[in-house]
Amino acid sequence: MLDRKTLIRNFTIGFLPLLIFIVADEIFGLTAGLIVAISFGILQAIFTYFKEKRLDKFILFDTSLILILGLVSLVLHNDIFFKIKPGLIELILVILLGITAFSSNPILIRMTGRYMKGIEFSPDQMSVMQKMMRRMFYLFSAHTVLIFYAAFYLSKESWAFISGGLFYILMGLIFVIEYVKSRWAKIKFQKKYKDEEWFDIVKPDGQITGRAPRSAVHGNPELLHPVVHMHIINSQGQIYLQKRSGNKDIQPGKWDTAIGGHIKSGETVERALKREAEEELGVSLGIFHPLFRYVMKNEIESELVHGFLLQDNGPFYPNSAEMDEARFWSREEIDQNLGRDLFTPNFEKEYRLLKKIVFREDEIRNQ
Repeated sequence: MLDRKTLIRNFTIGFLPLLIFIVADEIFGLTAGLIVAISFGILQAIFTYFKEKRLDKFILFDTSLILILGLVSLVLHNDIFFKIKPGLIELILVILLGITAFSSNPILIRMTGRYMKGIEFSPDQMSVMQKMMRRMFYLFSAHTVLIFYAAFYLSKESWAFISGGLFYILMGLIFVIEYVKSRWAKIKFQKKYKDEEWFDIVKPDGQITGRAPRSAVHGNPELLHPVVHMHIINSQGQIYLQKRSGNKDIQPGKWDTAIGGHIKSGETVERALKREAEEELGVSLGIFHPLFRYVMKNEIESELVHGFLLQDNGPFYPNSAEMDEARFWSREEIDQNLGRDLFTPNFEKEYRLLKKIVFREDEIRNQ
């Protein structure tokens, strides 16, 4: 909901000077209303600058347009120029909505992304937002036509309501509709996948951006999710590996890291390691050390791998439901079988890292 709420906020906040003018104009008249609206716009721009360290161009544009059209109205003694001003502003909004909704240039979505520091939109989110933009385009196109009609043919009171109050009513209606739709979609989604494991969706630096069920992340490489791998090395420098069960949906029957698994949504890395050790090898972990973190991406999924090292001679108690077998391998035996489709790609990548990080240190100490 953050993206939709922020998007609506960005659209409405720039129209506050106009709403202030309408109220002040009704109470104090055109000149006083103009002064109040422009003063409010300037103060709003200053506040935004000091709070967010940026000049809100939309606020400045709206306030400048009030000033220009207001002065024209005062000079010509004809308020029609000012009355069509909200229609002109909304016409610009409609044009931007149309470009965003019906072209490959989602200018308003990118603009919203800049306001939301550090937030990126996925392709699915972009699609949802563009659909919302289409609905807004049709609604505000009709409202813009109504503003111009009211400016020329309806009373000042009717024009004031249509150009001011009605706009915020429509914006509030959009917000309520989109909120209800979002909540309903979320309920349906959670109900559909309630019996599945859920994983956090993360950025390469580990920042959590959302969550998704197992069936969603397996098959969508765009959904990066965290996993843990534990390498176990004994006192002889041998590496303990497990042979993945033939029933696994990914890399069945291949030799892999001693301990590995997904981090459940809301679970810490340390807790995931201990849980996987108990489930796969029937042991409680001793002291382990962090080794590396990297992104592994293939045609099926994308994983943020947290790699660790445990020095232990065993014994271990492999879970037959998790693996077909497990044993210690010598480095020479592993070297002889690299690239023969015997090991998982993850392990072969991490074995090269182990040789640089762990065994290189052993070689240096032995010199």
